[in-house]
Amino acid sequence: MSRIGSLVSAVLLGSGISVAVAQQLPPVEPPQPMPSAHGDEPMLRVTTTEVLVPTLVEQKGGGILYGLKPEDFILEDNGVPQKIHVQEEMDTAPVALVVAVEQGGASVLEFDKLAKLGPLLDLFLADHRSQVALVGFDSEQHLIQDYTSSPDQVDQALKHMDGGDGGAAILDSIGYSVDLLRDRPKEFRRVLLLISEERDHGSKHMKPAALAEKIGASDVLVLSVSFSPLKAEFAHDLKDSGDDRTMNMISALWSIVQGFRKNVTKQVAEMSGGEYTTFTGDKKFEQRVMEAAKHVRNRYLLTFSPSSAAPGLHTIRVRTTQDYGARIVARANYWQEPQP
Repeated sequence: MSRIGSLVSAVLLGSGISVAVAQQLPPVEPPQPMPSAHGDEPMLRVTTTEVLVPTLVEQKGGGILYGLKPEDFILEDNGVPQKIHVQEEMDTAPVALVVAVEQGGASVLEFDKLAKLGPLLDLFLADHRSQVALVGFDSEQHLIQDYTSSPDQVDQALKHMDGGDGGAAILDSIGYSVDLLRDRPKEFRRVLLLISEERDHGSKHMKPAALAEKIGASDVLVLSVSFSPLKAEFAHDLKDSGDDRTMNMISALWSIVQGFRKNVTKQVAEMSGGEYTTFTGDKKFEQRVMEAAKHVRNRYLLTFSPSSAAPGLHTIRVRTTQDYGARIVARANYWQEPQP
């Protein structure tokens, strides 16, 4: 039995629940090849010559600090200051947006909120060149709507989503979505809007280290809007008459056990220079998505050619030369391929 399985069994026994229940949990499976988002094309591996670092500079009141120049930033790659360029056009690039939403487990209790997401997508797609695709996932990934310039198609798909199984293969789904975004032309700004719980269970193809490399080798900006299955079930139970209760000891225990795992959604957002936030009610959900859309269009785009060709994961730190009292959100890592 795996370490997690043993832990679950031990906790269940301490709660007076039989080991037979614990043994119903799905077994840990070895990694399998990641399915391609568009067929079985081989992945192109390149050496990084220029790194894109999306950087948000937000003042305490929520406004964006505009007008900063290259000399106003300090960017360090593995602790070494780099010569940077700041793209002046913050809002002109078309956006390729993949919306990845969880369909499995308790996410069905959030479908009423997801049904209201469609009109908010217009905030991401500021011109006719921008495109959006919709991915749903439980234990597997499903391309519900391929790229379209019409948010209405995605809106209809969101309103008619079906619930999935008990899985939340977040790692696999992020990897799949990044591959979808890699297919877009170079001039597109690539954005992944991930709406899910915080912890992965069920991924078979993508391990954390491999996902870190995939995110680090891409220019995808990840915006994570997460919910708590435990809170969703609790809120649902407060509204019903008692005949449709979903809250139970097993789901609460499962949330506790999952608490030992890393918050995947937060990690990938920070790594890419995106943002992580949570929601419970309808208004909070809409507010979080609107903020995410606003911030996509108001990031500085810093670029630099690394002074070190050391292969592997590099750590980036961005700050301003003056203390503006602002919050700086920037890409934290990138992946350097070995020189040919």
